[in-house]
Amino acid sequence: MTTGEGGLPGRLTGLVAALRSHGLRFGPGETVDAAEALRALGLDDRERVREGLAAALLHQQGQRAVFDPVFDLYFPSAIGAPGGEADRGAPPDREALRERLVAALAADDRALLDRLAAEAVDGFGGYGSGQGGSDGWSSYQTLDRLRPETLLARVLAALRAESGEDAAFTDRLEADEIRRRIEGFRERVGAEARRRVAERRGPEEIARRAVVTTADRIDFLVAGRAQLEELRRTVHPLARKLAARLAARRRRAAHGSIDLRRTLRGSLSTGGVPMRPVLRRRRPGRPELVLLCDVSGSVAGFANFTMLLVQALHDQFSKVRVFAFVNRVDEVTGLLGHGTADPAALAARIAREAAVTGRHGSSDYGTALGEFAERYLDAVGPRSTVFVLGDARTNMSDPNLPALRRVTERARRVYWLNPEPRSQWSTGDSAAHAYAELAEMHECRTARRLSSLIARLLPV
Repeated sequence: MTTGEGGLPGRLTGLVAALRSHGLRFGPGETVDAAEALRALGLDDRERVREGLAAALLHQQGQRAVFDPVFDLYFPSAIGAPGGEADRGAPPDREALRERLVAALAADDRALLDRLAAEAVDGFGGYGSGQGGSDGWSSYQTLDRLRPETLLARVLAALRAESGEDAAFTDRLEADEIRRRIEGFRERVGAEARRRVAERRGPEEIARRAVVTTADRIDFLVAGRAQLEELRRTVHPLARKLAARLAARRRRAAHGSIDLRRTLRGSLSTGGVPMRPVLRRRRPGRPELVLLCDVSGSVAGFANFTMLLVQALHDQFSKVRVFAFVNRVDEVTGLLGHGTADPAALAARIAREAAVTGRHGSSDYGTALGEFAERYLDAVGPRSTVFVLGDARTNMSDPNLPALRRVTERARRVYWLNPEPRSQWSTGDSAAHAYAELAEMHECRTARRLSSLIARLLPV
């Protein structure tokens, strides 16, 4: 393993800064621990260094998805092309490389897979004609030319030839294992391409641009299945933190403000000096919460995650009612069982059991708001806080502002959480600014932003 320019302290501080930029929170104490771990472990075993730094810096298992690629940038396994620049010649033979890859996948030879990933990126991933023969390296281009996913049958045949067995059941198990090995090779190619580009452009830029951030900082509208799965695991821990904050706010609010008249009357016994301030006694009841959620298209992941988070907080409110819509509205409070924790399963259940669509599947805020105002307005009262979740895109239909006005006139507060960037509000078919005149609208693109808004906006 090499540390390159800047020395070991520079590499470590760069690693820490890059991890912090991706939302991993740790302070000087963890950085000192990481330096002590490096001093104790040395640099002879790179994987031991990786695990030592991870143990010193990370607090959650899910943070490894960010830590590992950033570690590879700041503590690379090699410098330059495989075999050195002097040994570079013509591009490698594609079929010969695929044959070697079949053998490596069949044997699960991880060291050989690492070497083949380096050779593949060097031979097929370069583009342009900059210094050293390339302006950069692309994992997509490498994998598109090598196509490792098409080698499954050949690897299985190699395994059967070696074992002499031909059983459909074992083939199925082996196929799943080979798919995992192929996916691992694809990840090796991605890591090698990032390493080569980082040598030229610097690890800071590649860590910022090419490393996926933590799930709570991923935009809801572009989150993939794996990221939504990671978010699912954060629902209950996040709910516990928010519940503790709300309980603390409720305790502080229960003290009330100073009763000036009673304080001055009591000060007569002390010569007019208010020695004992008298507080107005408050017996606040727990507020009611109403959610009105657009569950159509790309905003469904945002709405489903928020519904699950609020359901996990249900003990903090006297009543929680949840409504879902696409172009029709239906109450889905009963579908949010206390054991529900999977946004994908919730979405499937709403689609199957709730009447949220009419003649078409496109969102229609005007019709949905109108139906809510006609059928469910009794769910909203003077103690109710209403959250509307959606992108406010009406598909060129009437936004029905009077229906939203009826809701705002009955509710204590109405907030609109919009997962789109503020710069896109009221572009195209968006009626965001029109709705924002009636309901306080907030940009809410990530789980981190959602948690901060809920902590600030939820009533006590």
